[in-house]
Amino acid sequence: MGVGPDVLTGVTDAHYDGVEALLKAAFPTDAEARLVRQLRADGDMLYEFQTPWEGKIGGYFALSRMRAPEGWACLAPMAVRPEWQGGRLAEGSPDMQVGGPQDEQCQGPWRFGSRMLQHLQNFYEVFPASVPEGLPETIVVLGNPSFYGRHGFSLERAQKLTSPYPLEYTLILRRGDDTPEAELIYPHAFSAP
Repeated sequence: MGVGPDVLTGVTDAHYDGVEALLKAAFPTDAEARLVRQLRADGDMLYEFQTPWEGKIGGYFALSRMRAPEGWACLAPMAVRPEWQGGRLAEGSPDMQVGGPQDEQCQGPWRFGSRMLQHLQNFYEVFPASVPEGLPETIVVLGNPSFYGRHGFSLERAQKLTSPYPLEYTLILRRGDDTPEAELIYPHAFSAP
């Protein structure tokens, strides 16, 4: 049996190979694995989280230090084992249902990506007093607004930002309800060939 579904743990040196294998399996190229290697080499990696399941890394995401604004981080990459994407891990296991009538967001099959983001969202919205020391003031993600928007990331709050990437896919997660004005400068690894 694996570790419970709500566990996020840091990545240790012993897990680096497993993370790289997951990234190479989850994406069509090795670009995300190279990104993680470069972020680590440059010292820009703030946190790496994994969700273990049945002796494997079921899901992973990284938070890297933005060059600007100070105190902000970028969520990338995020990966789930290909055979478990889209809730497929739960399809054959009725025990993997979560939530209840009081928790509509969590109803249906358990999904690695959604649960990892819910855990992160809880730090900012539900249990702000339990935010780990050093967790960034704001997390930026470039991705699908309908997916990330379900987990506390706001497209609207990012609209006054200046970014080298399209604002229609730029979302932020932060405490409060302000709409910050800032220029986003990503870590050097994001522009590496």
